[in-house]
Amino acid sequence: MPRIAVLTAGGDTPALNATIYGIVERANALEIEVFGIMKGFGGLIDPRVPHLHLNPLFTTIPELDPTLGGTILGASRTYISGQETELLKAVGGRLTRLGIEGLICIGGDGTINGMQPLSEYFPCVLAPKTIDNDLGLNYLDEPNDWVREDGGDKKQRYIKRESRDVIELDDIVNYATPGYATAVYVVAQSIQRIRTTAESHRRISIIEVMGRESGYISLGSAYGQPDLILIPEIPIDTDHLEQRVRELYDLQKHCVIVCGEGCCDETGRQLGAISASVDPAGNILFSGAAEELKRVLMQRLGDSFFRDRRRHDTADQAIFTRKIGHTQRGGRPLLFDRFHAVQLGGKAIDMISQGRTNEVATLQYSPSKGFTLDSLPANKLRDRWGQIHPRHVHPSFYDARRFQPSRLGRKYLLPIFTNAIGADDIEHVRMGLFTPGNLSSRYASVNVDIHKRLRFLTNG
Repeated sequence: MPRIAVLTAGGDTPALNATIYGIVERANALEIEVFGIMKGFGGLIDPRVPHLHLNPLFTTIPELDPTLGGTILGASRTYISGQETELLKAVGGRLTRLGIEGLICIGGDGTINGMQPLSEYFPCVLAPKTIDNDLGLNYLDEPNDWVREDGGDKKQRYIKRESRDVIELDDIVNYATPGYATAVYVVAQSIQRIRTTAESHRRISIIEVMGRESGYISLGSAYGQPDLILIPEIPIDTDHLEQRVRELYDLQKHCVIVCGEGCCDETGRQLGAISASVDPAGNILFSGAAEELKRVLMQRLGDSFFRDRRRHDTADQAIFTRKIGHTQRGGRPLLFDRFHAVQLGGKAIDMISQGRTNEVATLQYSPSKGFTLDSLPANKLRDRWGQIHPRHVHPSFYDARRFQPSRLGRKYLLPIFTNAIGADDIEHVRMGLFTPGNLSSRYASVNVDIHKRLRFLTNG
């Protein structure tokens, strides 16, 4: 296969460039040309198909740095629907004119949905990425656990009925996705920094992290040693939470709580007022789980709780919230993410060169073999109605009484994070941040040099 294309779609993650690098380096060894499509599926919709040659003379371009966060190809949340037949044919024609014989998409579940219609026209495979670690399965037949019900608003909703009380780690399909480890690293550091303020001022801190339906970042935040962790999969027992907050505050004069943005109360209602607007991916926007949790604790604890302890603060002053936000998505990827992103990129090239299509490269783990590469037909991720659901933290990974990872949850996290940080990651911080040159020279964006390499499909 002389020429393939690669694109990055959906939200940015730290290890996208590392995945592209793995694709290109493996392609060099196989003497396959690689074109990078700019701005995700949006670049395919554009009749000019903006692109760049990533390996002229089978040599990786110097701008492609696996330690650089984000993606040199740009990304968008534009997707192509399977109903847009004429557009799909047009995209297929454009890729044919470019001599493209296969497409590698780097993304998550939304990217799979955009890729699948194209896979009926030419070979397409997916290299996974997501900081939420929600692309995969806890066990192979997990999609069969989903049931569909009619909601009161006449909209169909999907509910997961757990069929297994406990799972085995080597049953997990796609154990960890590139970007997850770096996101947890950012969160754990943030918790440690916020802790010192809460501890110094005798306050309760509520830290909100990403994860609408999947609580893996919250689970991993245990490395930052928060006192209480709340995940979206397990409804909050508010009475028990209040009790634990009171006990911890009396013991250590402060408390640090981590909550995923999609956490819900005992009734299943997601915390925070839901607005009518949506984000660029079509997800409902929330006013903030942390803010709603603060309101609940203010109401339950009251001003008297703090004044009786001579704090001279109101509940509103004594409880503060922080969102880690998009810093979880950015920056230099850790060694774990870089290494496995490169490996998965190389696996995707092997899959596409073998003529496989509509498949996903996966990272597997077993205690006896460690991490290995595999692949899975994309349809294996879908339920009986064709939906791909975000992978949930399995209940056996979480201790709801302690608000902490369970023993199995800790066992799950260890292989990912024990050696996640490389010596070069530490050296980069030591030598890169306070270098004198940063004071006198402006940031040199890779976009400037990438723009010089851009090519376009001509009308001829």
